[in-house]
Amino acid sequence: MSKSWTWIAPYTFAILAVLLAGPLLSSLVLVQSVSVPYLQLSGPHAIRLGANLLALAILWVLAFTASQHIPDNGRGSNFLRNLVLPFTTLVIILFANKAFRTVGLPLIEQMGPSRFALGYAIGLVGSGLWLTAAWVFNRSSLREAFAPSSQTRRQRARALSEDEDTGQEEETEAPSEPTSTAATLAINSYTPGMLGRYRVLKELGRGAMGLVYLGKDPTIQRFVAIKTMRLDQVDSDDKLQDVKARFFREAESTGRLSHPNIVTIYDAGEENDLGYIAMELIEGTPLKQWARKPNLMPVSEVLLTVATVADALDYAHQQGVVHRDIKPANIMLTKDRVVKVMDFGIAKMASSSKTQTNIVMGTPTYMSPEQIAGKKVDGRSDIFSLGVVLFELLTGQLPFTADNLSAVLFSIAHHPHPAIQTLRPDLPLMVQEIVDRALQKELPHRYRRAEEFASELRACLQSLAA
Repeated sequence: MSKSWTWIAPYTFAILAVLLAGPLLSSLVLVQSVSVPYLQLSGPHAIRLGANLLALAILWVLAFTASQHIPDNGRGSNFLRNLVLPFTTLVIILFANKAFRTVGLPLIEQMGPSRFALGYAIGLVGSGLWLTAAWVFNRSSLREAFAPSSQTRRQRARALSEDEDTGQEEETEAPSEPTSTAATLAINSYTPGMLGRYRVLKELGRGAMGLVYLGKDPTIQRFVAIKTMRLDQVDSDDKLQDVKARFFREAESTGRLSHPNIVTIYDAGEENDLGYIAMELIEGTPLKQWARKPNLMPVSEVLLTVATVADALDYAHQQGVVHRDIKPANIMLTKDRVVKVMDFGIAKMASSSKTQTNIVMGTPTYMSPEQIAGKKVDGRSDIFSLGVVLFELLTGQLPFTADNLSAVLFSIAHHPHPAIQTLRPDLPLMVQEIVDRALQKELPHRYRRAEEFASELRACLQSLAA
């Protein structure tokens, strides 16, 4: 017997011992000469009925213990965990009825046959409804138990992708994603019950990596945001192992960040080729809500907010972590007006599952020229992106716009941004100088560290308050 199931043995032996002891004790001469006056039962009948009921009680305790020991993994074990107790209760009611009708008829007569039948019916219906509800609410776990293996899902996704690519051979531009939409839907058509130790409560939306769920750590009763990413959308097992290694390497580096203005990553793991990251759940509003007129923030608040983001970025850069996707949607302002930078390393993690080479990571309109060129980036790339955010929060528009994506990327790489004072004449010259330096296309002319960016923003803020 597996060591993890040895806890069953004592209950099993106890049930067998009680069932064997009942007939043996009831056959004793001393017991046969005794009766139970209050229950109107003879000694042997009382012993056998008591033994049967005790065995059923031990069986129920065994079922309850099993419901606590069976792993809650969101699949077949989770289904059994939630059905074992109602099913056992139904079985106990059936056998208890048989025991009473075999050796406990005097008790039924004393209680009243109609009242006993009513109690039996209520017990049957109640346990049946309990079993049905448990089945319905956990049917997704049952489906997951019989879901195809990760290898089969990869083959199916690849087949769907190939079919779709065949129908698109005459198109002039290749699809931007390595896996077709149909294949992605085929893989992500279910919601997992558990991801690692976290119980998945509901879907919150879709992020850069994939689906985002509201989760709960049952051990410490903490709610978390769980961002997921398929790790199996690759062509071979060798590439799959490489994808996983890069995913967890990036998760480890971002998980080491501990800063009051950076969303904390608690955990990272894998469940059936579904990579997940459990992180701090933030309630607030992203800065993109204040990036368009007439909802622009006051200049002083913009400067303070961006300076706070720059401080957080400088801390991350000193730890060797580059964000790569700074934009208003990734900067949250909580209800207490605390700035939180989200999704460190997510752009790089998301790119690790793509099959093409030379993938550009990030959001195009906020990319630095070196990102667009596919060069190796450092913290100065984040500074450029934060400069774009500063320009947008102050003016309500992006510094680089065009009719199509290629033109936007070309503009970022080669065209100067508009002078911010032409759009906001009320801004002091110092603000324009800060924006101009942050948006320098040549690295030597840009801020070397985000700390310098933050210092000049705060100096400007002090001059405005003076």
